[in-house]
Amino acid sequence: LYMAFRSGSDVAIFNGMMQEIIKNGWEDKDFVANRTNDYEAMKEEVMKPEYSLENVEKISGIPADQLKQATEWYATSGASSLLFSMGITQHTTGVDNVKSIANLAMLTGNIGRPGTGVNPLRGQNNVQGACDMGCLPVVFTGYQKVIDEAAHKKFADAWGFPDGISAAENGYEVTIMLKTLNEKPGELKGMYIMGENPMLSDANLSHVKEAIEKLEFLVVQDIFMTETAEMADVVLPAACFAEKDGTQTSTERRVQRLRKAQDAPGEARGDWEIIAGLAAKMGYAAQFPWQNAEDVFTELAQLTPQYAGMSYDRVNKPEALQWPCPAADHPGTPILHGASFGAMPDGKGLMTAISYKPAAEVPDAEYPFILTTGRTLFHWHTGGMTRRSSTLDSEVPTGWIEINVDDAKDLGIADNELIIAKTRRGEIKVPARVTKDIMQGVMFMPFHFAECAANVLTNDALDPVSKIPEFKACAVTVEKIQEA
Repeated sequence: LYMAFRSGSDVAIFNGMMQEIIKNGWEDKDFVANRTNDYEAMKEEVMKPEYSLENVEKISGIPADQLKQATEWYATSGASSLLFSMGITQHTTGVDNVKSIANLAMLTGNIGRPGTGVNPLRGQNNVQGACDMGCLPVVFTGYQKVIDEAAHKKFADAWGFPDGISAAENGYEVTIMLKTLNEKPGELKGMYIMGENPMLSDANLSHVKEAIEKLEFLVVQDIFMTETAEMADVVLPAACFAEKDGTQTSTERRVQRLRKAQDAPGEARGDWEIIAGLAAKMGYAAQFPWQNAEDVFTELAQLTPQYAGMSYDRVNKPEALQWPCPAADHPGTPILHGASFGAMPDGKGLMTAISYKPAAEVPDAEYPFILTTGRTLFHWHTGGMTRRSSTLDSEVPTGWIEINVDDAKDLGIADNELIIAKTRRGEIKVPARVTKDIMQGVMFMPFHFAECAANVLTNDALDPVSKIPEFKACAVTVEKIQEA
């Protein structure tokens, strides 16, 4: 059952589903009573009249009968799974969206059993592993909080922090770095960017460019000369995945071996080799004593409880291992939360009363359509690799903006016509793709293409908790070029 909906209406949809579940007695009463906290507060919110399926239809555009069918299927199947990707998280209400998904799963007992669960599909193949390894400004590896004194001391002792690094302070999120560069000149002076291309992937690209130009020194470590690398003072050539050993962790927490298939070209090196080499030049060779990728993995297992029982020998198997794997004789954990929510003090899941809030920018008379962005089958992220493939680039050589057939008719726009798309951040020329596959009032653009960069248009308003921009919803208008 495919249900198109207006981007940004997620919480209203989930609350409406939960109201329908409770009205029909489809909730898992035993799971709610024994495995959760704060159910009554959550129930009070979702039972409000504004979350009736008829009202949710007005907010989301999903017909009430379809919502009812989807809700019944999910709640009564015996085992239902929720899978989501950036369409849920890339909103100013992204954290609310995820908490609402958790509410829905707990309400129906669809947690901790085969075929159930809340499953985030990450945007790139090793996002889970990167987060596990502390590539977030508020945690060390394994989500051990930077501001926790015991965790800070543990890593200070293990890594030999230099004198003067005693305060346990959170760092800046990437989006906050860029805002800081624009709003507080001089507070940040240098940046080291690894495997990321914010000059095409970040929201409101004109502000991104302004921010990066204010840096005194920029280092970019990547496998190709990306739009961001072209702005760098120093470019460090890195090896790609096929040119190095290591591990990656999938969205199901499965830690898998990567094996070098060929030598890297030219001066390119593995990421850990580049970092260790720089550290040695700066006088910290003792803190980076690794001789190979396995040494890095051994160190992280010693410091990371979820990985403590893992080794190259143990993950060197087709089935690999799923964390948490706390000891060498532990088999790994295919399904989380089977008996309890281990991270919670009492082992119970926390339900949260979440009210629906619209996107930070909604359509109006000047910008009457919703713009959402995403990916295509043939290209990956900012196209740094896939657009260098002649086969893939011939399949999809440039970007487009999807427009509903009825909207296109009203606007006098023909399929494949070059038009202007405009938001409060900027404007671009882009071909129109007129289609029945997108609902009226909504437009879509892929963000892979520098020549018609969707993120010139997107809103850099942030979720207050995650600091993720609202890539998935902003107000847009389109114009015929001869009328512009």
